[in-house]
Amino acid sequence: MTETGVAGAAPVLEARGIVKIFGQHRALDGVDFAAHGGEVHALLGENGAGKSTLIKILTGAYQPDGGELLLEGAPIHLRDPLQGQGFGIGTVYQEVNLLPNRSVAENLFLGRQPTRFGLIDRRSSEAQAAGLLARYGLEIDVRAELSEYSVAVQQIVAIARAVELSGKVLVLDEPTASLDRNEVLRLFEVVRGLKARGLAIIFITHFLDQVFDLADRVTILRNGRKVATQPLAALNATDVVRMMLGKDVAFDHQGSALAGAAKGAVRVEFRGMGRKGMAPFDLAVHEGEVVRVAGLLGSGRTEVARLMFGVDAAEGGEVLVDGRPVAIRNPAEAVAAGFGFCPEDRKIDGIFGDLSVRENIIIALQAKLGWFKALNRDDQVELAGRYAEALDIRAADHDMPVKLLSGGNQQKVILARWLAIDPTFLILDEPTRGIDVGAHAEIVRTINRLREEGLALFVISSELDEVVAYSNRIVVMRDREMVAELDGQDIAPDAIVQAIAGTQGTRP
Repeated sequence: MTETGVAGAAPVLEARGIVKIFGQHRALDGVDFAAHGGEVHALLGENGAGKSTLIKILTGAYQPDGGELLLEGAPIHLRDPLQGQGFGIGTVYQEVNLLPNRSVAENLFLGRQPTRFGLIDRRSSEAQAAGLLARYGLEIDVRAELSEYSVAVQQIVAIARAVELSGKVLVLDEPTASLDRNEVLRLFEVVRGLKARGLAIIFITHFLDQVFDLADRVTILRNGRKVATQPLAALNATDVVRMMLGKDVAFDHQGSALAGAAKGAVRVEFRGMGRKGMAPFDLAVHEGEVVRVAGLLGSGRTEVARLMFGVDAAEGGEVLVDGRPVAIRNPAEAVAAGFGFCPEDRKIDGIFGDLSVRENIIIALQAKLGWFKALNRDDQVELAGRYAEALDIRAADHDMPVKLLSGGNQQKVILARWLAIDPTFLILDEPTRGIDVGAHAEIVRTINRLREEGLALFVISSELDEVVAYSNRIVVMRDREMVAELDGQDIAPDAIVQAIAGTQGTRP
């Protein structure tokens, strides 16, 4: 059934019953979505919810395996994004997809420059560019290279180009992720102006406050299905978080299984750690403690982990291990201090796909020892065999490429790599995401065993049940800041959701 907007108008762009399948995975399962002229429609969902897949279908980057697209009530079939532009559908991404070494004017009119006597009319192009950007509140030198301007200005240039090329539907995919508050406000002024002109605007973001500031309606996806489409005036932040996470925050719970569990001395302490775009934080992790991190995607969870491990350089603060200051300016210094890090994207940042299972397991220990103290083949085989048995890594041969293993076994290989260095502190970013039930249970058992053995762990997880059940403490992230801390019997689903939504007191 066709959705109608606030004023009863039919949608400009509509998706009905969209299905998209990748192999055995159903990324979208009968999803309906409608974008109306003169409104901002937010599209929300956690990792794997299907947002990116839906946007790619709406813009022509993917073709659906079921369902249909309609533009102004008529069915359309998009072969590619270029054809989508021809139908009036434009997209602006977080990373500006323009040419930084070309002028602003050239970027605005690339491929359609005004000509005179068969040659590009540069003067006319620059005059038109200046006039066009003036309508967006930008008075800049359009002859200058695009790279000379801030990301916010580049975003507005990208929007202006997309609207001029398309003019019916504008998709904004995480446009504010790299902007400061003043730049966000400026961008929002531009978007509101386009809304007033009657464009249908689809807004994808992880910042809930921005959704409530800008959007009229919201559609929430979870696990490839539409949960709801509702006017934002009828919702609050807690409602939205609850629908995104798929949890009824009123359910009874027994608290964390680790509530009241004995903790040792402080093993690792972070004081005033931060950098641009990340509020400074203080955190101490004890021996035998699991500190878990809760928060929506984009809240700053992974950024904290990267700061801790030196992947991103901190712009202030200090790190203490067993009470002694240590320098963590890069991952090599983190490893030397006894830190291990299992990243969220194991295929890109975790495994060395073409190396063997054995080589992947021993590589961190070898780096810590130094290449002048090379582990001999027998030591490597013994070490890989020991950890493969301890973690139940299922591989036909430890000399087979690790990329041939299942996702769960790859995750256990990365975990084995860090256990081999006898770590002081272990950072696990989404260690159970995308793996089968058996591997999931094995990872959880391993985390609990390591805690019992006295290891200090910092675990990021999107699984609310898991966070509640297996944590000594929980820190909650929102807008790249630690905003709440829950301990012992205070660990509860409703408290976590309220902290994520901003309806609970701030962290002391």
